[in-house]
Amino acid sequence: MLNTILPILLFAALALAVIGAAKRFFMWRRGRPSKVDWVGGLLKMPRRYLVDLHHVVERDKYMSKTHVATAGGFVLAAVLAIVVHGFGLHNRILGFALLAATVLMFVGALFVAKRRLNPPSRLSKGPWMRLPKSLLMFAASFFIATLPVAGILPADFGGWVLAAILAVGVAWGVSELFFGMTWGGPMKHAFAGALHLAWHRRAERFGGGRSTGLKALDLDNPKAPLGVEKPTDFTWNQLLGFDACVQCGKCEAMCPAFAAGQPLNPKKLIQDMVIGLAGGNDAQFAGSPYPGKPLGEHSGGPHQPIVSLQGKALVDAETLWSCTTCRACVEECPMMIEHVDAIVDMRRHLTLEKGATPNKGAEVLDNLIATDNPGGFNPGGRLNWAADLNLPLLADKKETDVLFWVGDGAFDMRNQRTLRAFVKILKAADVDFAVLGLEERDSGDVARRLGDEATFQSLAKRNIATMAKYRFKRIVSCDPHSFHVLKNEYGALGGNYQVLHHSTFIEELVRKGSLNLGQSKAASVTYHDPCYLGRYNGEYEAPRAVLKAIGIEVKEMERSGFRSRCCGGGGGAPITDIPGKQRIPDMRMVDIKETGAELVAVGCPQCTAMLEGVVAPRPEIKDIAELVAEVLIEATEVAAKRPNAKRELAEVQ
Repeated sequence: MLNTILPILLFAALALAVIGAAKRFFMWRRGRPSKVDWVGGLLKMPRRYLVDLHHVVERDKYMSKTHVATAGGFVLAAVLAIVVHGFGLHNRILGFALLAATVLMFVGALFVAKRRLNPPSRLSKGPWMRLPKSLLMFAASFFIATLPVAGILPADFGGWVLAAILAVGVAWGVSELFFGMTWGGPMKHAFAGALHLAWHRRAERFGGGRSTGLKALDLDNPKAPLGVEKPTDFTWNQLLGFDACVQCGKCEAMCPAFAAGQPLNPKKLIQDMVIGLAGGNDAQFAGSPYPGKPLGEHSGGPHQPIVSLQGKALVDAETLWSCTTCRACVEECPMMIEHVDAIVDMRRHLTLEKGATPNKGAEVLDNLIATDNPGGFNPGGRLNWAADLNLPLLADKKETDVLFWVGDGAFDMRNQRTLRAFVKILKAADVDFAVLGLEERDSGDVARRLGDEATFQSLAKRNIATMAKYRFKRIVSCDPHSFHVLKNEYGALGGNYQVLHHSTFIEELVRKGSLNLGQSKAASVTYHDPCYLGRYNGEYEAPRAVLKAIGIEVKEMERSGFRSRCCGGGGGAPITDIPGKQRIPDMRMVDIKETGAELVAVGCPQCTAMLEGVVAPRPEIKDIAELVAEVLIEATEVAAKRPNAKRELAEVQ
């Protein structure tokens, strides 16, 4: 009986799966066109799955080993089941191979079931709670059904009763794992995920690469949408990426806005995009809602606006404006989904088409247009902080080794201390540098994150045109946001430069012996990783190396490195100012205080401002440049300690 039933069940499920796959593919293709390497992507997919994606999954050792056993066992068991039971190739060797695969899968499924006995809050429940049972049923049914093939049991063992029971078990397992893979259900992520890796929007992320710059809008094409209004405005492979979500909630667990009680949950946002594409409401969402927003009140469709300014739609605008663009969600996602791209795409529509940037957003964007800086300060005051420093201007020199990009911290009295400290370091190391002075404009980072692509491109093109008049080897900035934009986003507009963060440049000077450094007297120090330096650009070691060079041993926070908690200052979040139950910088200060450190080393003006905004008592905040400048042993001090001090001092002067 089994020899008759199993082929029918297997091939029926496969046929339905193929139909579901076609239906799903055409649903994704409702999105805008996107160029992909169709064949090359498919060929590269296995390596991306087994290496690139596995590197992310491997951070959770328990789930990594569980996933290898369960997924690996299932793939092998499914292929062998089709060969052995579908095509009837009853070979003992194949039978034992299928038995081994089902045992491997069964063991992995047991660990999945164990995790689901007391699941963390980040995991979606609902249909996902039945997945371990389906995995176990698939493995157990095919194991028993294969025993006669391997010669362990006689072919007629158990008779009709056992055959009927096994048929039910096979039908259950096969329907969940084959049919459900393309029609919808917990296993959908396996099918969509594989194709997502093959045709990923950012193929540069694979093979150890990094791709974090936002994609530019084609503002010269009147037919191109200005951002994303409805689900079908996303590119089709973005929609494919949303469908790949495994609902593990690792993005949710790392999101600073969600932790602060702001109305954002990155996992639900991705699921809302899936709901919007298919049509429906969020009543059946099986995970945590947006804080303060009950389920069942939001709905949408593929051609309906995602955000409505008049009433309820799929997503509320304040959900999008809660994001700090810190990329913690993207960094943690085991399916390598790009949450931040989606959020900024939707912000672009609200800003460019609707003019609906909340709170001080519109004012800041108007200031950027009128004065080239977000604070609306007189552009003529850009170098007031350096009136006594006699900074060399690139307009006078025409050529230099290092262009020091000052950034809009020039208008902030607190950040001016960092800028002055860095200038002191540059001069102490005898670096050939210059500044643009009044020719420098805002990098455009804030405008772009707030969705104003037009203002960003205008500022960027003017800066690129200015820099094209001069010759320099590298750009160095104390601001990770400017550093990131200049390095990773100006290139699409014709500005390709070698750009360094000041911590990286200082580390280089230290390594070359260009600085005479004493030892810091700071007692206990922790270091806060800026999102736009760390997660966006992978620089974690240089700041720590600099601190070590001046005698500081960093007391690491529990969330440091690529898992550093955002300060709350990115993505225009302080400007849109969406309220929550607590402030993100206050949460970060709790992390800091847990180390017992008396001082926090930072490398970003936004981080400095946000952390210093926390009510005292709290540790002191100092930029790395300030800490290095404090221990610089200048030429006069070095010469005074030598036998020929007067002669050497005269030569220096």
